[in-house]
Amino acid sequence: MSLKIIFMGTPEFAVPTLKELLKEKLNITHVYTQPPKKSNRGLKIEKTPVHLEAEKNNLKVHHPSSLKNEIELDFFKKINPDLVIVVAYGQIIPENFLNLSKKGFINIHASLLPNWRGAAPIQRAIMNGDKFTGISIMKIEKGLDSGPVMLSEKIEINDQLNYGLLSDQLSILGSKLIIKAIDLIDKNKAKFLEQDHTKATHAKKITREDEEINWNNNADKIVQQINGLNPTPGACFKFKNERIKIWKAEITDQKGKIGITLNDNLLIACKNFAIQVLEIQRPGKKIQKVKEFLLGYKIPKASKLF
Repeated sequence: MSLKIIFMGTPEFAVPTLKELLKEKLNITHVYTQPPKKSNRGLKIEKTPVHLEAEKNNLKVHHPSSLKNEIELDFFKKINPDLVIVVAYGQIIPENFLNLSKKGFINIHASLLPNWRGAAPIQRAIMNGDKFTGISIMKIEKGLDSGPVMLSEKIEINDQLNYGLLSDQLSILGSKLIIKAIDLIDKNKAKFLEQDHTKATHAKKITREDEEINWNNNADKIVQQINGLNPTPGACFKFKNERIKIWKAEITDQKGKIGITLNDNLLIACKNFAIQVLEIQRPGKKIQKVKEFLLGYKIPKASKLF
């Protein structure tokens, strides 16, 4: 396989694919990623996970803050790639780039398209209570995740999976599936099927509003919200003017007044049943098991959590 490949990716989710391409000894001429940025405390500049992995393997790294200019267009033209692999790059690729790769731009998308097009497909699948999700290998076209699909594979979402764990599983699945896709593309055996656009759903970006727990929802919906937002940004409730995050909880068969604690151990009534909090965190503090948390911070029975 002698295809000249550009890899475009940024977060940890994209790293297994880059590693797999390297393991297969594919010809990666350049790696595109988001620019380094200041850490939360602003003390040092942090490179993206893909940037670090690329440097470790002596690959050429390019990290423009925007692709929407003539300089970047000319730079890309000079590379003259056969194929571009995109995994969570973090920028919309301008339309005038899309015909600069002989065999197209191929994207690893973390959903079973046309379900959950957009920025947060893994979180939205869990929060929606979906039983399955998966990976779609698709061609990038002008619309958002609307291009034809070449390969897809599904996995089950069980009650124990959170966003972090499911993301890890999907990133590995995508890294294996893309090798199969590249092989088919190289042999001119790739077949792309148009998506059924009438069935498309949109996985909009997670907002602060999505983080807030509404106790008027059913217990299963709240646990799905908690799982879908773990490890980031976290689902929360307000108590004594603090935003307290719940990282893990389970459904019980207990019932009570909505949004009220039913005992001293953070059993909280929802619309139908109650949830038992298992892991929790105050602002600026570490994540704790609920028993440890309650030793130093009391939320007694009959507390209102709204």
